[in-house]
Amino acid sequence: MEKTTNNDIAIEELDGGEFERSPVPKSKLKNWRSFIGMYAGEHAAGTEFMIGPLFLTAGVSAFDLIIGLLLGNLLAVLSWRFLTAEIAVKNRFTLYFQLEKICGKKLVTGYNLANGILFCFLAGSMITVSATAVGIPFDMPMPKLTDTLPNGSTWVVIVLLIGMAISVIAAKGYDTVTKAANWMSPIIVLSFLACGVVALGQLGVSSFSDFWNIWAEGSEPFPGQIKYTFWHVTIWSWFANAAMHIGMSDLSVFRYAKKPKAGWATAAGMYVGHYMAWIAAALLYAVYLKSPEAQAMLNNGEAPPVAPGPLANNAIGIFGIIAVLLAGWTTANPTIYRAGLAFQAILPKLSTAKVTILAGSLATVAGLFPAFAMKLLGFVALYGFILAPFGAVIVFEHFFHKQTGIVKNYAEKANLSFNNSVFFAWLISFGLFYFVSVEFDVFLSFVTLPAWLLCGILFLVFSKSSQKKN
Repeated sequence: MEKTTNNDIAIEELDGGEFERSPVPKSKLKNWRSFIGMYAGEHAAGTEFMIGPLFLTAGVSAFDLIIGLLLGNLLAVLSWRFLTAEIAVKNRFTLYFQLEKICGKKLVTGYNLANGILFCFLAGSMITVSATAVGIPFDMPMPKLTDTLPNGSTWVVIVLLIGMAISVIAAKGYDTVTKAANWMSPIIVLSFLACGVVALGQLGVSSFSDFWNIWAEGSEPFPGQIKYTFWHVTIWSWFANAAMHIGMSDLSVFRYAKKPKAGWATAAGMYVGHYMAWIAAALLYAVYLKSPEAQAMLNNGEAPPVAPGPLANNAIGIFGIIAVLLAGWTTANPTIYRAGLAFQAILPKLSTAKVTILAGSLATVAGLFPAFAMKLLGFVALYGFILAPFGAVIVFEHFFHKQTGIVKNYAEKANLSFNNSVFFAWLISFGLFYFVSVEFDVFLSFVTLPAWLLCGILFLVFSKSSQKKN
C-alpha cells in the first residue's frame, strides 16, 4: 500500500480534499473495483426504469432493441476505455480544469454553467423517478407521459425531501458517492433481474421465441413519440452518455484510476444497466400495456403513463418500491457531484460541499417538473449533442498536438481568458449540425458524431492559424 506523502497532504488541504485544481496524487488512486461499483450503480439506476419503457413507446422491434443495444453499448465502452480513461490517467485533472487550460477561464465559465445546469436537469429527472416509488403508499397520482407541471402538493413534498437527502450525500465528496454506489448497486441489479424474471412470467413467456415476440416487428409509436429503428437504438445508446465519454466529463472520475484499463469497468454499467436493466424495464412496461387501463388509453389515442414505482411494485412489491427509490438515488448522486464540480469551477471561493448543495437544490427544483423524465430520450440526445464537441477539443489536442505543431494547453501558456479557436470550432459544428437536424428532421443523435469530429478538426485548424500569427 502506498503511503500518503506530506506533499499529498498539502495538495489535499489546498484543494479541500477533491483536487479540483491539481492532479490526483498517487496515494489517492483507486483500484478497478471502485469503478465497477460506481458504474454499475450509476447505470443500473433510475434512468433505466424510464428508458426501457420509453423504447416501447417508440415502437421498437425485437431485433432493433436486443441487437441495437448490444452494439451501441459496446461502442460506448470503447469510447470510455480508449479516449476518456487514457487522457484522464495521463493528466489526472477534472474536465473543468483541463478545459480551462485549453479554453481560458472566461470561455470555460460559460461551458461550466451549461454543463452544471444540464447535469442538474438530468439529476432532477432521477429524483422524479424516486418520487414515483415513495408516492405509492400515499396513493399519490402518478405523472403522465405528457405532464409538465407538478400534479399536486404530495408530489412537491416528496420530491423536496428526496432531493434534500441526495444532495447531502453528494456534498460529502467522491469517496462517499462511491461508497453509496457500492452499497446500493447490488440491491438494484438484483431488483432489475427479479423484475425481468417476474415480468416474463406475467407475459407467459416459456421460450426464446415467446420472448422475441414481445416486440416482434415493432409497432407504431405512441402519440407524441417518434419511431425508433435499429440505427436509432444503436446510435442513441452509444451517445446516451456522450457528454461523459467523448465529451470527457468522466475525466473527473477516471483521474482517480491507477491505469487506463479501468475504463473497461464501464462495461458493468453498460451491460448490466444499459442492456439487462433496459430490457427488464421494457418488460415491466409490456406487462402494464396489457392492462385494461393502458388498453383503454391506447384506444382513446392517449399515451399510457410511464411511472417506474408502480411498474416495479406490480412485479416484486415492496422490494420494487425500494429498488426504484435507490435507483433514482444512485444516478442523481454522482450527477449532482459532477454538477457541483462544474459550479465550483465558476465559484472557486466556495467549497465543493457548498456548490454541490447548490447543484442539488437546482436538481430538486427540476425534479418537480415531470417533463424532464418523461422526455428523457430527447433530453439525453440534446444534452450529449451540446456538450460532446467540447470533449473533441481535449481529445484532438491530446492525440494530435505534436503532428499539427500546436501548443498544448495554449490558453494557460499564452495567458488567454477566451480561446477563440475553441469557441468558433464549437459554434460552427453545433450550429451547422443543429440546423441539419431541425431543417431536415434528422434524429439528433445521428449528428452528434459528425459535430464532434468537425469541432475537433476545426479546433486544430484554427489553433494552427492563430498560434502562427501570435
